Amino acid sequence: MKDRKQDRQVSARRDFLKLTALGVAAVGTAAALKPSAAEASEPTGSGYRETAHVRTYYDTARF
Repeated sequence: MKDRKQDRQVSARRDFLKLTALGVAAVGTAAALKPSAAEASEPTGSGYRETAHVRTYYDTARF
């Protein structure tokens, strides 16, 4: 009787580990196939903007 119960526990544990590995693989595949938000949006403007923190750096870097 114990042998059958142990076999079921081992089998259940193996099934759980198989499903876990399958889930991890599916998530990894989905993440690799989905484009990120940065790649999906088109850049607009010249790319360089002189903002307040950039102007502050320029002011503090002067001699």
